[in-house]
Amino acid sequence: MKSIIKFSINNKFALWIMTLIVLVAGLYSGTRMKMETLPDITIPIVSVSTVYTGASPEQVADELTKPIEQRTRNLTGVKSVSSTSYENASSVIIEYDFGVDMEKAQDEVKAALSDMTLPEGVKTPDVSRISLNAFPVISLSVSSSNDSLSELTQKVEQDLVPQLQGLDGVSGVQVSGQNVVEGELAFKADKLAQYGLTEDTVKQIIQGSAMKAPLGIFEFNDSEKSILVDGNIMSEDDLKNLKIPYTPAGGLQGGALSTVSLSELADISIVGKAESVSRTNGKESIGISVVKAADANTVDVVNKVKDEVKQLQKDHAGLEIVTTLDQGQPIEDSVHTMISKALFGGLIAVLIILIFLRNIRSTIIAVVSIPLSILIALLLLNQMDITLNVMTLGAMTVAIGRVIDDSIVVVENIYRRMGLAGEQLKGKALIVDATREMFIPIMSSTIVTIAVFLPMGLVSGMIGEIFKPFAYTMVFALLASLLVAITVVPMMAHLLFRNGIKGGKPHVEKPGRVAEWYKGVLRWALNHKAVTFGLAVLLLIGSLFLVPVIGVSFLPSDEQKSMIVTYNPAPGETLEQVQDMALKAEDELLKRKGIDIVQYSVGGGNPMNPAATKQALFNLNYDKDTKNFEQEKDDVITLLQSLGGKGEFKQQDFGGGGLGGSKITMEVYGPDMEAIQPVVTDLTAKLNANKDLKSVDTSLSKAYDQYRIVANQQKLSEYGLTAGQVAMALSPVQSSPVLTSIEKDGQKVDIRVKVEPKSYNSKADLENVTLTSPLGKQVALKDVVTIEEGTTPDTITRLNDRTYAEVSAEVVSAKVGDVSSDLQKQIDGMKLPDGVSIELGGVTQDINDSFTQLGLAMLAAIAIVYLVLVITFGGALTPLVILFSLPFTVIGALLGLLIAGETLSVTAMIGALMLIGIVVTNAIVLIDRVIHKQREGLSVREALLEAAGTRLRPILMTAIATVGAMLPLALGFESGGLISKGMAITVIGGLISSTLLTLLIVPIVYEVLNRKKKARTAEQ
Repeated sequence: MKSIIKFSINNKFALWIMTLIVLVAGLYSGTRMKMETLPDITIPIVSVSTVYTGASPEQVADELTKPIEQRTRNLTGVKSVSSTSYENASSVIIEYDFGVDMEKAQDEVKAALSDMTLPEGVKTPDVSRISLNAFPVISLSVSSSNDSLSELTQKVEQDLVPQLQGLDGVSGVQVSGQNVVEGELAFKADKLAQYGLTEDTVKQIIQGSAMKAPLGIFEFNDSEKSILVDGNIMSEDDLKNLKIPYTPAGGLQGGALSTVSLSELADISIVGKAESVSRTNGKESIGISVVKAADANTVDVVNKVKDEVKQLQKDHAGLEIVTTLDQGQPIEDSVHTMISKALFGGLIAVLIILIFLRNIRSTIIAVVSIPLSILIALLLLNQMDITLNVMTLGAMTVAIGRVIDDSIVVVENIYRRMGLAGEQLKGKALIVDATREMFIPIMSSTIVTIAVFLPMGLVSGMIGEIFKPFAYTMVFALLASLLVAITVVPMMAHLLFRNGIKGGKPHVEKPGRVAEWYKGVLRWALNHKAVTFGLAVLLLIGSLFLVPVIGVSFLPSDEQKSMIVTYNPAPGETLEQVQDMALKAEDELLKRKGIDIVQYSVGGGNPMNPAATKQALFNLNYDKDTKNFEQEKDDVITLLQSLGGKGEFKQQDFGGGGLGGSKITMEVYGPDMEAIQPVVTDLTAKLNANKDLKSVDTSLSKAYDQYRIVANQQKLSEYGLTAGQVAMALSPVQSSPVLTSIEKDGQKVDIRVKVEPKSYNSKADLENVTLTSPLGKQVALKDVVTIEEGTTPDTITRLNDRTYAEVSAEVVSAKVGDVSSDLQKQIDGMKLPDGVSIELGGVTQDINDSFTQLGLAMLAAIAIVYLVLVITFGGALTPLVILFSLPFTVIGALLGLLIAGETLSVTAMIGALMLIGIVVTNAIVLIDRVIHKQREGLSVREALLEAAGTRLRPILMTAIATVGAMLPLALGFESGGLISKGMAITVIGGLISSTLLTLLIVPIVYEVLNRKKKARTAEQ
């Protein structure tokens, strides 16, 4: 160690160059790092979405969902398989354990489903990985004061979308609300009958005539030529004038068939219609959503899109493009917030050191460790491809208070020894010796702090994935701080204190007034051990009773002034009714104060629900200064529900990619939906009566009225009919395939046969549907079947082969833990039918899992800390004394959370984990000095009192500097997201209480254990 310190002092210029290289490389790495809100998380979920047009939920469950579940549930690494069967669609979610290669998993699912026999009319299942990257990073709404919807569609599809798709980092652009041009061919039944033709015959002639068929390459003498057959049907007129042959009533004349124009047999019209409706602030609009590539930087992609949009608005007059969703801005804001907090925290730490040392030069030396340690950490993080997110920035803010500790301890020791009258060494030798003297305590304290963060790498699941970058950042910054303390600090001390301390006359070492007062207090405490220790233990036990008062929660939710609201139509509600409802809602929302943008779309795709073909999705953006936003959210839902819609308005919560929040879910399992229904009704009533809960919802909320057509087999056989023929006669035509294509205004237009949807006004209408028997006889449906009335569920949900319904509610109270334990008691008291059970999930499950894992991580951290101390101090007793400083962190931490009104959350637990490392450092610095003094011949009591006077200043400096650095986070003037007040308050409170008690309890325990050790030695 001596050689490293000497090398640093003797090679100042080389060290300056190395420092400069690190500074430049660190700054470069910092600017190159991707900015994200959260660390890149690979969510271990594969989803299988399948569309089955016209099928009821029961039909979807039996024919699609269950076969998919059976094929996927035994794949490698599958944790659970849940499914939802809707009207028209099936959604199967396959959840894997964290750490599974998700690309391989996706391929395995595709392979498992590749040879599956699908019901007729079912599209190939869409197998995709759920990723936070799959959500749009920016959504735009395009409207125009000069163009019609069809003209606007042309601009969007030909200019806007290609430009956005060409941007670096964009993986996809989705468009909704655009005008789609299609041709409709409606047959005239009377004319077909007149000419003795059928629809199928005419369709075959059209398809056979309007075609282009390449026949291949043929030889012509000495050359080769390609031959292509062209039906020469290019335009609308060509199609209308197509001659259809028929046999006249009087038979063939002159051996030639007669012909009739297609326009006489069918009406052909070119129509423009919106595939889905999209409106913004009361105007027809087209919605555009941009999805970034997995490895692209959100902020970069969003800013590139915004720049492109500005250019497009310049190029097209009258084009109005509004941003309805922007994920880049909050990231930039939170990153800048964290940077400003880190700088402010660093400034406070510097001021505290200056007050203690009262010397600008020694303060400069100590402070150098902050930028150097952080930049070295950035350099390493960039190499590991870790993003600049709330976790890494939070760790840097926290590290600022800690990385300065090593340098403070070294500088303070050099500065103190330079001012001593009896100091034997001078200049370079003194600096080398003073640095070497402090190396063991700073190295063991740094290793101890690093050891604390190592178990965080063992925490699995979402919490592990999120907090790993936090742990890496802390470890890198702390290792860097140790390196700086034994290289750069002694080098700068030699440079700045070459001529000793200016104006500081050598003096005999004697403690200051505060240290003298502390020595007096410690002397009294050592003489009254039982009273002092007893009081401390009473405080500790008393503080534990604060836990129920403080309450427990999972992660703090980060507030943004925007809402996503969906309108889920009631079973049987038509698309037209949903569009009318959306217009009413838009009208009311535009009248509300504080709303900047009201954008909605009806129909089309919705990333959150594969079956939402009739759902309305509202994006509401509010003014940043909107007060009581939580109340506003509730008021909006209440207002929208009062508009008289049959369906339900619901607020969707996607904060932090589904993290945070306080949603409790209960799964009610049973043999079938009928058995579950009464239990769900009873449970929902209990939740609605609970004042701590709001937004109670259930997946069993609605059911379709159903007519069950029961065949009378005897009657059917009398007429030569089967149940299958009944089904065929009543079955709606699900989709109209493309008959042919023509060109119009330079665009390809698909021509489809117009099919009138089957609809019935009443049950009597259905009963009177006529069937044609094989003998040509017309038979009324009511003569061969019985129609029974009943209901069928709107959705059927299953988890791991068990049918279940989900009941969910938002917890209003901050004490999520208390609410869920009360709920558990209520559930335990319910009398459930045979085969029905209720399980708590959602945030309750998250709290239990993450707190268990973090608890284990803490125990592992303490064990590692003890091991490191045993190796450092070479015995079992001294490390045990040092660990006595840990329990007393609980007092201040819990008291701090109570005063600040924060709950015991995952972030507070991470704060507690950090405290283990920070608090132990103070005890190490104190006990290391005691051991040195004992070796010099002082008694245990004398050594304790001497160390107390000498080490008080560095202990207080490091503790107060850490508290100061954490203050901006604790006061939380700006949002900090997940690295929230909870963590900072836990660290500050715990550090204050443990520092004060460490200075008394550790010496008491040390003296007691050493007396027993001496007594044993004397006996031997």
